Amino acid sequence: QVHLEEFGGGSVEAGGSLRLSCVASNYTYTSISMAWFRQVPGKEREGVAIIDDYGTTGYADSVKGRFTISKDNAKNTIYLQMNSLKPDDTARYYCGANPSPQRLWQAGLGYWGQGTQVTVSS
Repeated sequence: QVHLEEFGGGSVEAGGSLRLSCVASNYTYTSISMAWFRQVPGKEREGVAIIDDYGTTGYADSVKGRFTISKDNAKNTIYLQMNSLKPDDTARYYCGANPSPQRLWQAGLGYWGQGTQVTVSS
């Protein structure tokens, strides 16, 4: 079992920046991958960025060069720095975790937080 809680959503104008945080707790895995997904009503949840236990990162093509995922192991926290935001980035952003990065990123399987809303206005 992994408990995830997201922070940092909000409203911003296009071109602006936001930083999301996700704190993981209550888990006993020796290694775990964590990721950010997002979802808009009527569409499937899509992967945004992932970071594995070694710090290796991956990004969706739509956010490469604009978003950066990072982690602080001492705080069991991952971050998503989002720059140059676009209206298309508007979505509810979810933090996910799974000991298997493949199951998390490719299948969207794992533990999930409640999400935090990001709204980008034009």
